[in-house]
Amino acid sequence: MAILRRPLEFVTWLMASLGLLFAVLMLADPRVIEGAPAWLKPLKFAVSTAIYSATLAWVLRFLPDWPRLARRAAAVTAWVFVVEVALIALQAARGTTSHFNTSSLVDGVIFSVMGVGIAAQTLAATAVTWALWRQTFADRAMGWALRLGMTLAVAGASVGGVMTQPTAAQLAAARETQQMPRAGAHTVGAPDGGAGLPGTGWSLAHGDLRVPHFVGLHAMQALPLVAWLVARRRGTRERTRVGVVVGAAVSYTALFGLLFVQAMLGQPLIAPSGAVASAIGAWAIGTVVLALVAWRALGAGVTSRTAMETA
Repeated sequence: MAILRRPLEFVTWLMASLGLLFAVLMLADPRVIEGAPAWLKPLKFAVSTAIYSATLAWVLRFLPDWPRLARRAAAVTAWVFVVEVALIALQAARGTTSHFNTSSLVDGVIFSVMGVGIAAQTLAATAVTWALWRQTFADRAMGWALRLGMTLAVAGASVGGVMTQPTAAQLAAARETQQMPRAGAHTVGAPDGGAGLPGTGWSLAHGDLRVPHFVGLHAMQALPLVAWLVARRRGTRERTRVGVVVGAAVSYTALFGLLFVQAMLGQPLIAPSGAVASAIGAWAIGTVVLALVAWRALGAGVTSRTAMETA
């Protein structure tokens, strides 16, 4: 299986190296695109694709029964990420945006190629998720973490498809001018490019679909991490560990859903209001209670196993 993961390992190191290059360019190049440093987006995508590639390479280790699927998923993901980051860097060098940019034939083609590539990569991730649901795992808790984590990651990736839909304002302008220089947006309730959180650029005044997109994608790291931490509690029963992982997945799914609704309602991440604020508060309380119950169950499991061994 190791040879099947080599394209992803290569892309991981390539993107890590490009991330360093883009960081230097961001410091050396004073240009700004829509309120952000010109090389910030290539830097963010290089880092995110490096993390995704490394994680997927690790996930594919758990699919020994699906070598052909693993090989194809690795190859598709690697090629798409290389093309994607190359096009984003090209647009940054040209001093223009990469996403949602249809202002010229060249820009429109670039955006379309990126869209087709990400669609193909999402299908590859979906295939991996399907295989995980059919794979048998010796460690059932880790198996559930991988299945649920990849399922949520696919859901998070699918939020990108929502971003590519033209907004009402863009459609109205197109009817008047017969032109659509932008098709889609990540900001809900205002044009892209307003004040954003440092580093991420997430809107401070409006909804931003990048928030649930980010949270959903990183479930593929978060839930396996929970399974790994639980496994370190020696003596814990397998059923208890599975329950903790599933409980964590339920909480994570609820958070993802709430953030998606919040973004679609045009509410900024840092200032939810009304029913959304109440729901997030209820989620936080429920998650704390769930964590306390899980901690107690893990402790009880260890105590019970120790008592049986000393009896």
